[in-house]
Amino acid sequence: MYKPTIGLEIHSELATQTKMFCDCDNDPEQIKPNVNVCPICLGHPGTLPKMNKGAVDMVIKTGLALNCEINKISKFDRKNYFYPDLPKAYQISQYDQPLCLNGYLILPSNGKKIRITRIHLEEDTGRLAHAADGKHSLVDFNRAGVPLMELVTEPDFDNAEDVVEFAQEFQLIIRTLKVSMADMEKGQLRIEANISIAQQDSEKLGTKVEVKNLNSFRAVSGSIAYEIERQQKALEKGEKIIQETRGWDEAKQKTISQRSKEEAHDYRYFPEPDLPPMTFDDDYINKIKSEISELPSQKRERISAEYNLSKTQVEILVRDQFLSDFFEESVSELKSIIPDGNPEMVYNYLVSDIKGIEAEKGIALSESKLVPLSMGTTVAFLSENKISSRVAKDVLAKSFETGQVPEDIINSEGLGQISDESGLESIIQDIIDNNSKVCYDYKQGKENAMQFLVGQVMAKTRGKANPEVARQLLKKLLS
Repeated sequence: MYKPTIGLEIHSELATQTKMFCDCDNDPEQIKPNVNVCPICLGHPGTLPKMNKGAVDMVIKTGLALNCEINKISKFDRKNYFYPDLPKAYQISQYDQPLCLNGYLILPSNGKKIRITRIHLEEDTGRLAHAADGKHSLVDFNRAGVPLMELVTEPDFDNAEDVVEFAQEFQLIIRTLKVSMADMEKGQLRIEANISIAQQDSEKLGTKVEVKNLNSFRAVSGSIAYEIERQQKALEKGEKIIQETRGWDEAKQKTISQRSKEEAHDYRYFPEPDLPPMTFDDDYINKIKSEISELPSQKRERISAEYNLSKTQVEILVRDQFLSDFFEESVSELKSIIPDGNPEMVYNYLVSDIKGIEAEKGIALSESKLVPLSMGTTVAFLSENKISSRVAKDVLAKSFETGQVPEDIINSEGLGQISDESGLESIIQDIIDNNSKVCYDYKQGKENAMQFLVGQVMAKTRGKANPEVARQLLKKLLS
């Protein structure tokens, strides 16, 4: 019986306007190669780096959000190695005095505490494009020098599910803090997993295998599951696991050996001579701390308590900033009309009807003309029986497309709910006269027949009839 042990390294490109040590644009949308470059980020001799204070503050803010200790004296170091995408033949990084140490993150689903060893700041490398013929590669240095935050965890994971949850929660936190867009498809969030397995009763860890550059949560989950199974089968055959770096082949759904890593690489770290050490006092750290907005864990607790929603409903809102803001503003509008209005009605319309309209129109809610005022007002009118649920859907669809307020839509199209029996009696009598077989079935005890008749009333009145009034009037006339 084997036990897996997993640790993570997560790289996040920071959302600064300029690069880490020069004034070149940090523009992830730039597709033309080698545009956002200068002598500094290209490593020309004689150039000197200039520190991006905004990037430093972003890392400290992330560390505070993740319960880290902030090093009051921190410095940059040179990490020396040669690779074609590294123009200086060294990377400015942090070694023994990173910005953040000894943090942790609590997994929302099970309360498990994952320890964070360190969070440090460095510069990103360029990007290699390998030719299909395998004979040459091209280098794009637009990304070289972009501020890169690296988080390293302790080996506290023993399954892929917890790893994915940690990575998703971390992504949500740094998006909430607005320190990174963390788009995995664009390489703004890159995950590396260190995986080993050992006998269940062994106190010694197995040989570590590093799976690099995982660019989707699906790849994270698949690679860990595959690697655990691969190592277990090898040990059962009496084979030795070698320390190596592997990559994930999405098409084959397997990890592929890239290079052996029997010994740790000697990067010959030494303090960056062109950048002074950084010092931070309590006032500076507290100022950054005061700028931290409501974190996802805090938001879960508040939304759950304030709106009495289920855990699943809360999670959907917490993971979509625009949706949660729209929901809360809509509920505020609802309660300004009906103080005891039900927030869950707003939620249900947002995640069902509005999602349906988005799919039908091919337009996201954020790009539509629907505003929280109209959403809250529509739900209030429904709650007050001024409109039916069918009309509410039509009003929201119209407002989504045109931006018209609910009152104008209802008045201009005559959509107000008919709750007066005198206004419905003639319509219902006509439906009874034309559906004698269904009426007979109802009198024989078939309740489905009543549903059909109510549906006919709603269709005849274009959804304007109060369904409960219609039901009671049908029963009265049929008796």
